[in-house]
Amino acid sequence: MREDIFKGISEELINKAKACKSPEEIFALAKEEGIELTEEQLEAVNGGYCKKTDKYQCPECGQHNVFIRAYNEYSKIIYLTCLNCNHLWMQQEPNWPE
Repeated sequence: MREDIFKGISEELINKAKACKSPEEIFALAKEEGIELTEEQLEAVNGGYCKKTDKYQCPECGQHNVFIRAYNEYSKIIYLTCLNCNHLWMQQEPNWPE
């Protein structure tokens, strides 16, 4: 994890984030701590193409505060995470890229 983009976040919280075993655990930790991660931070945590968007609606809680985790160009499947309830899902997205 790139530490330079986490300036202003306490050392204790950075250590908690390092102990997380998945991006979803980090998202849950940030939510629990009341921290909204920037797009750059989200991308660093997930290690690839990531983008926060309000284009998609979470099927679990109905919110539009969504994070695109990945996209499979072959199958045209997009992988999403709700930043409100941490629900994970995937869906067909034939018109990628956004």
